[in-house]
Amino acid sequence: MKPLVAGLTSRAIVQCDDVAMTRVEFLWFDGCPSHQPARALLDEVIAAVAPGTPVEATDASDPDVATAQRFPGSPTIRVDGIDIDPGFVDPGDYTPRCRLFRTAEGLRGVPPREWIEEALVRAQGRPGR
Repeated sequence: MKPLVAGLTSRAIVQCDDVAMTRVEFLWFDGCPSHQPARALLDEVIAAVAPGTPVEATDASDPDVATAQRFPGSPTIRVDGIDIDPGFVDPGDYTPRCRLFRTAEGLRGVPPREWIEEALVRAQGRPGR
């Protein structure tokens, strides 16, 4: 694998066999009890739906990092820069904190598996994949 443009940081899109790979970001806050189960779920879904897809993991416990990453809370999963929560609205407040997801079963600290699966499948269907 090689970066599309030499010298780009970890935010670079990676090229493999002339096909852009899906970019998956996992952001968390160190004090959040849901970040480890969410990461385990993300890894399971990637193994099933998009094997070999790398995950960019970012600890957003530092307020400056949280602001720079537009971190809405822990855990946050983005696929190609898009939050996996289909009802996501950017809160505009990036204070490191835990996040709750409005699911069919009520508020949960871990997003539903289906949201991750759907986001990965959508990304794979985009042109250039």
